[in-house]
This record gives sequence, C-alpha cells and structure tokens, in this order.
Amino acid sequence: MSEQLIPKVLVGCEECGLVTELPVLTGGQKASCPRCGHTLAKHISQPLQRPLSYGAACLIMLVLSISFPFMSFSVQGISQEITLLHAAEMLSSFKNSLLAALLLLTVVILPAIYISIVLYLYWTARQLSLSGQQAVSQFKKRLCRGMFAIEPWLMVDVFLIGVLVSLIKIASLADVGLGMSFWAFCLYTMLVVKCVSMVDRTWLWLQFVPMLSLPGIKPGDNHHSANHVSCHTCAQLNPIPTDSRTRCLRCHGTLHPYHPQQSLQRSWALLIAALVFFVPANLYPMMFTVSLGNSEGSTILEGVVLLWQLGSYPIAAVIFLASIVIPLAKIFALFWLYINAQRVGAMDERQAIQRLRLYRMTELIGRWSMIDIFVVAILVALVQLQNLMAIFPGPAALSFACVVILTMLSAMMFDPRIFWTESEPSDSSMIESIQHEK
Repeated sequence: MSEQLIPKVLVGCEECGLVTELPVLTGGQKASCPRCGHTLAKHISQPLQRPLSYGAACLIMLVLSISFPFMSFSVQGISQEITLLHAAEMLSSFKNSLLAALLLLTVVILPAIYISIVLYLYWTARQLSLSGQQAVSQFKKRLCRGMFAIEPWLMVDVFLIGVLVSLIKIASLADVGLGMSFWAFCLYTMLVVKCVSMVDRTWLWLQFVPMLSLPGIKPGDNHHSANHVSCHTCAQLNPIPTDSRTRCLRCHGTLHPYHPQQSLQRSWALLIAALVFFVPANLYPMMFTVSLGNSEGSTILEGVVLLWQLGSYPIAAVIFLASIVIPLAKIFALFWLYINAQRVGAMDERQAIQRLRLYRMTELIGRWSMIDIFVVAILVALVQLQNLMAIFPGPAALSFACVVILTMLSAMMFDPRIFWTESEPSDSSMIESIQHEK
C-alpha cells in the first residue's frame, strides 16, 4: 500500500498558539512549531501496519502477563506466590480499594482499552484508505477522543520500574522468584511504549475527516488574533464559540478558548490541594512491616534512610528522587510558573521558551512519582507470611497517590499559551521545522 501523506493544512500550536501551515510529510518526518518547537504532526513509516502489529502483540503479552504466576517470595520454608491481579486484590483486602482501583486502571484496564481502540481505529483507517472514503461515525469520533484522553494515564512503564525496585528491596531478605508473567510483562511494557509513540492525533484525524478551512486565518496568526479557537483534540481551527456548549466543527470535541485567568484558577486550586495532601503523605507511614510479631511503620524518608543504612544506595537514591525530590520539584516548579504567568506582560520570547521548557519537564516527570505506590502494592501482595514477615499499606499511600494525580491534573489544566503575549510578532513567512525521526 502506498504511503499516506499529510496534505497542507493550517493548525494552531497548542503550546504557543501560533498558526502554522503543515507541510506534506512522508514516512519518518515530523513538523515542529517554528516558534516553540512543539511537535505539530509526525508521520511514521508504514503508518497503518506498524501500530496494528504492535497493538496486537501488546494484547497478547497482556493476556500472558495476567495468566501465570508473576513473582514468588520464600523465607524459612514458607512461600508466597502472586499474580499481577493479586497485587490489586491484596490492596483491596486491606481497605485500600482506591489504591487497588488505581493500580488496575493504570496498569491493566486503561492500557487494554487504549490498545483495543488503537487497533479498531487503525483498522478502520486502513479500510477507509482501501475504499478511498473519508468519513466516520460519531461513535468512532468519540472513541478517538477518548483514546487520547486515556493516554497520559498509562503507567505500565512506571509500574515495571516499581517492580524492579521492589525486587531489590526484598532480595536480601528472602528468595525471590520470577514467574513467566513477569517476563511477559516486561515485553508488554516495551510494546505499549512503542505503540503509544506511533500514534499521532493529527495524522489519525486526517485519515477520518478532512481538515475544514476557516476563512480569514493565515499563517502567523495566534491565540491573540481573536479569529479562531484551535481544537486540542484534532487541531481543527474553529470560529470563536458563541457559548460554552459549542463543539469542534470536525471532531465534536470540547473547545478550549483562551481564558488565562480561568486556567490559572483551576491550576492553582489543584496545586494547592496537592500541597495539602503532601503533608500527610510524608508524616504518616507509607507501609507497616511485621517481623516476628512486631509491627513497625515507616514514612517515605525513613524508608530511604533504612535502605541507605543497609547499603542499597542505588535503590535509596531512586526512592528519594521519585518520592521526595520529583514531587517537591514539580510543586515548586508549578508554583513558580503560575506566579510568572500572572506577570506575563514583562516576558519576552526567550523567557517564554524557557518557561515552556520547564512546563514540559514537569509534565514529563510527574507520573514517575507513582513508583513508590507501585512498590507498596507489590510488597503488600508478595510479603504475607503471617507473623513471620508481612507488609501492610499505611495511610500515607493514598495521600501520596493524591499528590501525584493532583499535580498531573494541575499541569494539564494550565494553558501554556499564557506565556506568549499579544506583543509577540506574527511572522507569516515563518517556515515549518521538519525533522527525520530516529
């Protein structure tokens, strides 16, 4: 089958608001915003076949990951064996149903839904390509919108790192065995990461519905031009909405007009809530360890100190970085960004790009703080040898999960277009940046 091309269309950058004309892309190329460098669209080689192949392999590995023993733990002749789903079941049995649901959703259910939708939509795109048609039902549009809403919450890679940290933490205490499902899950994680990297919303929407032209808009316009609203779901440029119920002309998704104060208020509210939960997350025990009938609780910092004293320096560093440094750094970074966003009038283009890079970094690292929650989940499920040795979740686990989720939501609610003032020049002669992907 011949390579599909992206026709020339106008799109608005969701990070700086600049309207740019997408060039024709072929396999292995991507188009970046000429002002802020944000990727506007990309085109992989064999764009229909490869996501279908990787998606099918993902589902096969997922079935294998939950069908066989995942890990085993043995000490003094007493052993415990768990499956992947057993970790969520054990959290639920200790009255931590919310953490159990979070584990199931981010590691099993949402990835399975995401991959299934990818397979269905790319198969649909393939059939449309073969038939020469370009029209889909409202149901398929809803699926496409839902797929991209799910994507930030896929945490199979974070869970795998949590499993590896758990292994090193308990390897010195007892014999740990790795089951068939563990190796299947490793493959499943790599396949999910690869599959997600192959999905591009701009390219996929162009296979379903052509981009509608909007008169009066030209390359170089931006969100201050007051002549359009760019859809964050399909990149379609829309007229200024007349009310809050106005939907995108192309995908019928919710439009997000430029309302900087409203965006800041929501982001501030979520960030302050995260800071409130950060206090009990560090003051209360993350988990309780029972050894020979004696129970002892440990906070996040106490766990790091204990690992350091036992000589597990790399693991202590990973836990300290993921559970203390990253959440604090993200909270302080978002505080700093939001405060500077309120003084945006004095910001030049160089400062705007610097703040945008920091914002991208906070979005990138935020989800990795969930490592400690997944470590607790694995240890609680695996180490249950009655009074000889057992681990139970502490009250700080749920609070810490709330910190991670709220900071992620705060960053998502923030509109980075606020960094770019109305005085920024709109140069219609700007040329798109096209780069070959590795």
